[in-house]
Amino acid sequence: MNTIIFVLKNLISNMSFILIIAYFLSKTKIFKNLVIGKKNTLINKLLMAIIFGLIGILATYTGISVNGAIANSRIIGVLVGGIFGGPLVGLGAGLIAGLHRWSIDIGGFTALACGLSTVVEGIIGGLLSKRFKNIHHNWIYAFLAGMFAEIIQMLIILIIAKPFQDAWELVKIIWIPMVLFNPMGISLFVGFIDGIYKEQEKEAALQTKLALDIADRCLSYLRKGLSDHGIVEVARIILQMSDVSAVAITNRKQILAHAGIGEEHHKRNTPIQTKLTKKAIRTGSMVIACFQSEIGCSSSDCKLRSAVIVPLKRRDEVIGAIKLYLDRENAVSNVHITLATGLARLFSTQLELAEIEYQKKLCQKAELMALQAQINPHFLFNAFNTIVSFCRTKPERARELLINLSTYFRKTLAQNDSFISLREELQLVNAYLELEKARFEDKLNVTINITIEAEECVLPQFILQPLVENAVKHGVLPMENGGAIMISAWKVNDETHIVIEDTGMGINEEIIHKLNAEQLPKECIGLSNVNKRLKNLYGDDYGLKISREDRGTKIQLQIPDWVEGGLNSAETVNC
Repeated sequence: MNTIIFVLKNLISNMSFILIIAYFLSKTKIFKNLVIGKKNTLINKLLMAIIFGLIGILATYTGISVNGAIANSRIIGVLVGGIFGGPLVGLGAGLIAGLHRWSIDIGGFTALACGLSTVVEGIIGGLLSKRFKNIHHNWIYAFLAGMFAEIIQMLIILIIAKPFQDAWELVKIIWIPMVLFNPMGISLFVGFIDGIYKEQEKEAALQTKLALDIADRCLSYLRKGLSDHGIVEVARIILQMSDVSAVAITNRKQILAHAGIGEEHHKRNTPIQTKLTKKAIRTGSMVIACFQSEIGCSSSDCKLRSAVIVPLKRRDEVIGAIKLYLDRENAVSNVHITLATGLARLFSTQLELAEIEYQKKLCQKAELMALQAQINPHFLFNAFNTIVSFCRTKPERARELLINLSTYFRKTLAQNDSFISLREELQLVNAYLELEKARFEDKLNVTINITIEAEECVLPQFILQPLVENAVKHGVLPMENGGAIMISAWKVNDETHIVIEDTGMGINEEIIHKLNAEQLPKECIGLSNVNKRLKNLYGDDYGLKISREDRGTKIQLQIPDWVEGGLNSAETVNC
């Protein structure tokens, strides 16, 4: 018992020394990079095997002699190496520490058994590596894995070491200290390395927040796409808010922006100069350069030494790249990788949304032009016929109608999406109604009741006219005796309420349902276009509200006192 207690005390001392070394090692940048593994290369695996193998060798030398053998904590290095480095590292560390144990002069009669068991322990750690990545409370599993591996070592000693009686006497002394206390050391070492991963997760969270903050500041520039000059400001913002030496953004062929070191030769709108960028764009995968030679800059005196380059994608198509450069070799850390990938994802998403928004605007403009093209020829012939009929009998009336026709076409042929005041929109509506009243005489009665405050409301051009025309053509005129149209507008808090009512046929309920579901047929282009434009500008709550009344149809819409880019006022009449 006294011998066991002596072994136990010395083993704890031996284990504590190894853990002190392991703790300080876990705080070094080189070890962190190896364990976390930004590059999972054979060289990195070999370096990890050497480090953990050397920890095993150190544990052999600090062990204590017991009955011609050595009680030690060699298992700590090789098992932990296998757990975090995988089978190759575990096998490598086991071979390094195991061959050393077998070959040294103080090997004793258990040299071969202990050397072999060290290799087996490394392999056990490697085989368990995948399981450790998917479980919580790693230290518990590390303790159990350590106990299992030490029991295997005891069995190997009993099977291989000769004479058996000496091996048995040795195992009776060392098995309790080594099976119970070495696993504790393994758990603590695993805890140190888990701390590296937790530190990385914390840094990743900070970099994710930084990426979101950067994306927030860059949002207004990214809305205009990669081709806009604002992308230069995006590069400057990233440089200002991060600790990198230079930032570059490219499309597939040219440098769109470069801020920081190298601006003098990485100029805007010049061909991409680095081989690494071309590789990232060609493969669609992130690439990392640890040395200047890997970057492959065409300028021989370029001071950029390392970089992480991440492709920018729109859907599955690579449209460019974002690059973070550093002025030191082998300086790219997981922090930089997290920041670069986070920015690339956010920017790619925003650029894709910008493209969708652009296509949506093109579609709306095409619909608007189609609506104008549909109205103009048909309306033009009817208006001319009406004016011709007045030329001899009522020339002054014909003159007024020509002025109204001129006003109508001047406004409808202005094919743009600018904002105008309600007063200006009503000029178009009045011009249209005067021409229709001249044509249908007493069949069409119009009442307009707009407050002075409401006249100052700013709204998208060509919003009311399609609705009024719809009321005339499909509501009032099909009635034998015609009917009336009432246009009203007034202010309610921060909104202008506009109502268009008619005493005509009454809208079909199916059309109302299809409008709300955005499934209107092509012949209803007027209602559909106005409804979509209002929703896209102000939100879904601001779409058309249409109801069938006892006599006719009622259309309601609200225009809030703001537009994209500012308050809804006459001073912001631009889109």
